[in-house]
Amino acid sequence: MTRLILLLILFLMMTATAYGEDFQRYNKVTHYDQYFSKYTKRNFGPAFNWHHFKAQAIAESRLKKNATSHVGAVGLMQIMPPTYKEITKRHRYIKGSGSNPKWNIAAGISYNRSIWNIFKADRPFQDRLDFTFGAYNAGKGNIIQAQKHAKRAGINPNLWSSIEQTLSQVTGRHSKETLNYITKIKVIKQILK
Repeated sequence: MTRLILLLILFLMMTATAYGEDFQRYNKVTHYDQYFSKYTKRNFGPAFNWHHFKAQAIAESRLKKNATSHVGAVGLMQIMPPTYKEITKRHRYIKGSGSNPKWNIAAGISYNRSIWNIFKADRPFQDRLDFTFGAYNAGKGNIIQAQKHAKRAGINPNLWSSIEQTLSQVTGRHSKETLNYITKIKVIKQILK
């Protein structure tokens, strides 16, 4: 058992090194933690670990509040402006602009919750997280299509390992980006305290 834990730690350290970034430094970046904690509790309940969403924000923007992607996604959680507008219509407590860190985090976690609710079939917790983050990155429709491909292939469409096998049939070369995104979030989450 101890050997297995040591191997896992070594794997995570090697993966973090492969990304070329020292994720340990994000443990010292705490000025947004109150928002990750507050909006995780609001959307997922007090027992849910908010570090999953901080890890996601690190993967999305490296916690840079003014980050803007080449396609126009903004803020810490890299939300597209039309998606942000849609989220604020459903959740009136989100009042500010999408570039405001507090409201960007609130909207991103709220959006994760809406995706989480879609993938509530019987599956392991980590798989449900992977489905949520995968849909956040690749789009809900692409993950649902990958599930349909998995079902046609005779593999369990409710396991993330099946989606790893079929996502490229839906998104082509972009599937690698999504799979790397999920791995990166896992690596970062393991490093966060």
